[in-house]
Amino acid sequence: MRSRPDAVAMAARSGTSSSLAVEVVRASRLGAPGLARWLQAIAPRHARGAVVVALVSDARVRQLNAKYRAKNAATDVLSFAAEEPGFLGEIVIASGVARRQARQAGHPVEVELRVLALHGLLHLLGYDHERDDGRMARVERRLRRKGGLREGLIERGRR
Repeated sequence: MRSRPDAVAMAARSGTSSSLAVEVVRASRLGAPGLARWLQAIAPRHARGAVVVALVSDARVRQLNAKYRAKNAATDVLSFAAEEPGFLGEIVIASGVARRQARQAGHPVEVELRVLALHGLLHLLGYDHERDDGRMARVERRLRRKGGLREGLIERGRR
């Protein structure tokens, strides 16, 4: 994963005072062509700073989920907000889970990565679908339509 100082430097180089800088790093064989550009294009206007999207193994996500959420299972996406100026945080996506969910949803894994990255970004921006009376769901719905996604993670969870 990219270190925070590198991500902040990335944000400074890209002029993120008025935009979002996204870097995708891989610790798995799963690629994500165009994910950074797509997330930058559909992000809410108020999203400012740098974000790192890390594609990692299910085992790594399981470790993180156990350590930070006391849940001993792999999940699809985790968001880790930063308290550093210019750095919003990290979105960690489980590669194997993303592949399986893509198959179940009947779409390419690249689409699933977009669904998960968008969801993770909204959490970094302070949205919480478990406590916000539908606010995050409404924002996610608007942004996924803008980005050409059929459904979002919140909607899928309601089925």
